[in-house]
Amino acid sequence: MSPSFPTSLSLRFSSILLILIAIAVLLRVINLGSREFWYDEVLSLLLATGQKVAYQTPKDAPVLLADYTTLLQLPVEHGVHEVLETGKNLLKGIAGGEPHPPLFFLTQHLWLRLFGNSEAAMRSLGAGLSVGAIASAFGLGRILLGQQGGLLFSALLAVNPYYLFHSLNVRMYGPIVLWTILSAWALLELISLERTVEQERGTQNGQQEKSFRSKLSSVTKVTPLQSSALLWNLLFITSVAAGLMTFYLFAYWLLALAAIVLVLDKSRWWQHGLRLGAGVMLTMPWVVWGTRQQLHNADLERFSTSAGSIETGWRHIQDVLQILGIHLILGDWITGLPPICATVAGGVAALMRLVCAIALWRQQTLTSNLLTVTLLMGIFPLLVGLTADAIAGKFTIAFGWGRATIFILPGCLLLLAAGIERAAGQWKRPIAIALLMLLLSIGIADFTARPRWMFHQVADLIEQDSTAPTLILLDSQAWGHVMRLAYYIPPTSSVWLLAQPSAKLAPALDKTFLSQPKPYQRILWLDSAEPLWSTPSTLSQRQQVREIIERQFQLLKTLHLSGTMDLDRFSVKFYQRSASDS
Repeated sequence: MSPSFPTSLSLRFSSILLILIAIAVLLRVINLGSREFWYDEVLSLLLATGQKVAYQTPKDAPVLLADYTTLLQLPVEHGVHEVLETGKNLLKGIAGGEPHPPLFFLTQHLWLRLFGNSEAAMRSLGAGLSVGAIASAFGLGRILLGQQGGLLFSALLAVNPYYLFHSLNVRMYGPIVLWTILSAWALLELISLERTVEQERGTQNGQQEKSFRSKLSSVTKVTPLQSSALLWNLLFITSVAAGLMTFYLFAYWLLALAAIVLVLDKSRWWQHGLRLGAGVMLTMPWVVWGTRQQLHNADLERFSTSAGSIETGWRHIQDVLQILGIHLILGDWITGLPPICATVAGGVAALMRLVCAIALWRQQTLTSNLLTVTLLMGIFPLLVGLTADAIAGKFTIAFGWGRATIFILPGCLLLLAAGIERAAGQWKRPIAIALLMLLLSIGIADFTARPRWMFHQVADLIEQDSTAPTLILLDSQAWGHVMRLAYYIPPTSSVWLLAQPSAKLAPALDKTFLSQPKPYQRILWLDSAEPLWSTPSTLSQRQQVREIIERQFQLLKTLHLSGTMDLDRFSVKFYQRSASDS
């Protein structure tokens, strides 16, 4: 057989991987503005403007909705002093109530100054960082699996439905994947570099210290050095600091990096420890000033449990399975599915990981350290978090549909890539292409079949007569609901908001009508399925509101709005003042 034939097949497979990566990048671009902001995204925007400190919870009297809209834009600034004041307020807003470190919000603030506060502009930073993570995944994969293995790992990350969603989510979870991959890549490059330098200098006997290639047991292949030690040191220290300043639970990932050092380069643990310590020390100014304040505001009790030991143990197992199922298969589809779906998907994902691990283990001397490294990256941080939960009697690792542990995603995908690349044999290409196409289809279907366009419909109702005085009733004071209304409804002097918990909405409305007779021409009543800060309205409470409205108004239209999660579900009733009451 001609030697060019397998080479041609290899090039063809690599081309397919590159095409799939390009499609995944294109998906990020075309979906930058395809969905409305969800609840947490608009909170990110509020923090990024530096105006969270000016936010006030709605009272029992109507407030001009445009007053909230201004909080979602940068304040008017007339000099350097006011720019600095905005930055100061930004940090105060984060330390005063936000449970996450400031780096994500600081970078979004700078991005906001450059490109504005549209959905596409706000999401473009995260999408750009995700492209950087996909490119970095090739570097990490190449040092462990070779060039084609690096491409496969990069493609798996690019098409992963969960990462696709978080690439377009204005929250801190997407950037964490970048810092995870960069820190692991830099660490392996540093280990490789130090081994190579040691060999060149001949400082130790060859039998006393094995080469890095032997140490990894063919996990990696020493490649020509493309960068200096200074570059990789800076990259490692920076990514460690950036990860901690983006998400506190990134500390679990640092323990995984320390474990990798002990497996691959134990004799130089103190050097790697100094690098790791340098990254941690860079975060100390914020830890001393901001983190202490955040701890006072933390609501850790919501993660607690009072269940029995058997039920608690089963729930911990469910948490692990659901994380794996969401991360590796379901992605953001989980927001519209019952939890059992995530548990079942997690069983499938765990089986996939087990098959890959067994296949790599059977190769023993060839891939033993490869298996160890991938497990340390993908399962060790999860086990650390699970242990911490068990000791503290809490359930934190599965918070937010698994986003609290998104740093395990690269390791999980790396194990799949290693199993396919090293152990699938002649089935490598069909298995890889089938898996990539399946994941890509799940991601595409998520964004095409599940729109989030509720508040545009509300705005369309108001725009039918934008000058008519309109009162919006909302049975929730949750700031995400309030601020989404403020973002999507054009700011005018004719739209007012009365936002109260369900139990207080009817009395507040009655009080409003008594104190301000006939000021409004229209009533737009939004009944939320998830008020968050209070319980959903009851039939009796809705009846009270309806009776008060229908004394003066007649019902024109009823809408049932939905998006990608329960937070997006609203029942909308549109009223106009009765002709007899005009």
